Amino acid sequence: MKIDLMDEWYPVPKPGKSKRVKLTQRQKGDISQRVDKQLKARSHGLCELCDNALATERAHLIGRKHINHKTRVTDLLHLCTACHDWLDETPEGIRARRAMATLVKSAKE
Repeated sequence: MKIDLMDEWYPVPKPGKSKRVKLTQRQKGDISQRVDKQLKARSHGLCELCDNALATERAHLIGRKHINHKTRVTDLLHLCTACHDWLDETPEGIRARRAMATLVKSAKE
């Protein structure tokens, strides 16, 4: 007697979309269109540090690894490339960014 295993095999259907509730770090750091519009309205298109050049970049005051909520407009600066590079790549800029982040955090509390 030959048994056909295919008649006995019932695969389990794949589960539906994941029901993840907690946001990933990437999702927390993403900038929504609403927040982007608020940032551009606040800066009027000018760099918020030097106030001379056109702002072309958005800089997080708190890095994605350390953020515990979805990005808000108060977590960002609208900067020109030169100021963004200074803020992220020089010791003085890094200290300034940390000081600004501390001020923003204390103002929220």
